[in-house]
Amino acid sequence: MPEYTIPMDYTRQKIKVTVIGCGRWGSFLAWYANQLGHKVTVYGKAGEISYEQLVMTHKNEYVTFPKSIELTNDLQRAVRSANVLLVSVPSQAFRSVMGDIRSQCDMTGKYLVTNMKGIEISTGKRLSEVALEFGLESWQIAVWAGPGHVQEFTQGNPNCMIIDGYERTTIERIVEYFKSPLIRFYYGSDVIGTEIGAAAKNVMGIVAGVLDGMNLTTLKGALMARGSREVARLIKALGGNPLSAYGLCHIGDYETTLFSEHSHNRMWGENYVKGKKYDKLAEGVHTARAMSILADKYGVDMPITTAVNTMILDKVPPREVMEQLFDRTLKDDLV
Repeated sequence: MPEYTIPMDYTRQKIKVTVIGCGRWGSFLAWYANQLGHKVTVYGKAGEISYEQLVMTHKNEYVTFPKSIELTNDLQRAVRSANVLLVSVPSQAFRSVMGDIRSQCDMTGKYLVTNMKGIEISTGKRLSEVALEFGLESWQIAVWAGPGHVQEFTQGNPNCMIIDGYERTTIERIVEYFKSPLIRFYYGSDVIGTEIGAAAKNVMGIVAGVLDGMNLTTLKGALMARGSREVARLIKALGGNPLSAYGLCHIGDYETTLFSEHSHNRMWGENYVKGKKYDKLAEGVHTARAMSILADKYGVDMPITTAVNTMILDKVPPREVMEQLFDRTLKDDLV
């Protein structure tokens, strides 16, 4: 099926966009920004399979790049002329990427938008907090989150997403740059809740996949109810708005994470139960460990997150873990 073409908005301000990362979401962001009429450069490291494939063929299994999209492994060149950097790399690699940007590039006057959903394991920090550590000012940082799969977007199936950040003017500007009939953006007002909620939904996706693999899909309703409540407790403990767990960043992303065939985290969980290896990135594996750090630090009860870690790190059989998880008392569920 041919890729969808977004109707051109001739009133939109055209800017220079650099995408850092050549995976599924990074390549989509480049495709999407180009469709909106922006000048797009994609940065990847020489030798990385995803980057070299795009250099050789200008396409991957998700999108086809027009010749107007520039590919480079020169980070300084990629950043130099950009107005906005869209970063889409594995969350645990983000600190390294920020270190490279800080040491090689001038970020004066530029925006950086994180497009990953994760928490740093070594520190328990949100990704925007990591960016702040490397000298970016709060107004430079935005967070792009919410539901949507590349495979759906490229066929013209629309969805709603959220842009959040520390400054309202930044949020509004990023929305104006990237809104379209394909993606309707909402303005975020709780960067803590948005980042935690977006990352945590991947943990729930792993459990959903485990339930699918065990033919216990009927328990996904309980998972959705309890998962959002669990995440709301953590968001509140961190100083965010617990209601964010019930918005687009978390429960609003459940359909694409807990049910979709395109969800890497759900597929990882299903394959884990069946004893099959799943090679694609599932951020929830790392996020569960990072969330446990935060839960211990702030004294938050997170039984679903604990169950995922017990299953993966302690090698407890998935069925035993799920039986223990869903055998909790009614009183515990409502706490």
